[in-house]
Amino acid sequence: MIRSSRMKHTPYDGSSKPFTIGLTQLDPDRWIEPDVQLQHYLDQKAQLLAQSRDVVFAADDRTQDAQSELLQILSDYLPTRYPDIYCRQDETMMVGGRRVPLSGDDALVLAGSLVQDDLAIMQRDDRGWRLGAAYIAFPSSWSLAEKFGRTMDEIHAPVPGFGDGTRNAELISRMFDNLPPGRFVERFNWAVNVDGSLHLPKPKSEGVSAGAIELTEERTFIRVERQTLRKLPRSGAIVFTIRIYSDPLALLRQRADAGTLALSFIEQLRSLDLPQAAYKGLVSKRDALISALISIAG
Repeated sequence: MIRSSRMKHTPYDGSSKPFTIGLTQLDPDRWIEPDVQLQHYLDQKAQLLAQSRDVVFAADDRTQDAQSELLQILSDYLPTRYPDIYCRQDETMMVGGRRVPLSGDDALVLAGSLVQDDLAIMQRDDRGWRLGAAYIAFPSSWSLAEKFGRTMDEIHAPVPGFGDGTRNAELISRMFDNLPPGRFVERFNWAVNVDGSLHLPKPKSEGVSAGAIELTEERTFIRVERQTLRKLPRSGAIVFTIRIYSDPLALLRQRADAGTLALSFIEQLRSLDLPQAAYKGLVSKRDALISALISIAG
């Protein structure tokens, strides 16, 4: 049975520290996690693709083999892992009540039309691992145009502690090089927004002197980003899946472990230095968010 995504992942419980690589081993059976909001996500993806294809999809011609390989893998994996949701019928996939073609478009677009996750393909060249193809409908405060074609070091340049030449950048490159095709890994990011939309391309970063703003639990959203990584066995490309969960802060109060989660969240917020808080758009929100979490913690 598929489950609701509401508060499914809570990395602010201390299990995933901000501004760390934070990769953990992943059971392949958990690679893709469809839930009751599957059709809602797919509807939004289809609408964005129809209205702004160049905004959400880009691909280098050299990624065609990797795209096709990913589509084939997903087309085999999904009906096997979730036969109550996915059923393949020749060159189409039935996804609930939706018929999704498996041919007639770029393979990455077809693959992304099957799942709630955004998909990105990294390929190695003489400058490092480069973003060669992506179908990103739900960016978290960034745009595909600004990252497409760039190396991982260039993509991470604005992130405190992850720029070119840092230890984190070297570790990521080494990990990508050495990741075996049979190993799946995952990591989490979290952010706090006053907009619960899935498609959020506008930057969240702010200056270190940004003024405080007021927040309400109902209009404050915890945005959790679940990333998985795997290396494709034939092409050697690395695939990122990026799944967004956007939950009102008010839902936290309803959990049995609300107090423990709130205190862990407060600890993570207080541990951010000023550049880190500014990058995450939290300089203006941190004090109000901590106050709300103290209230939730009781």
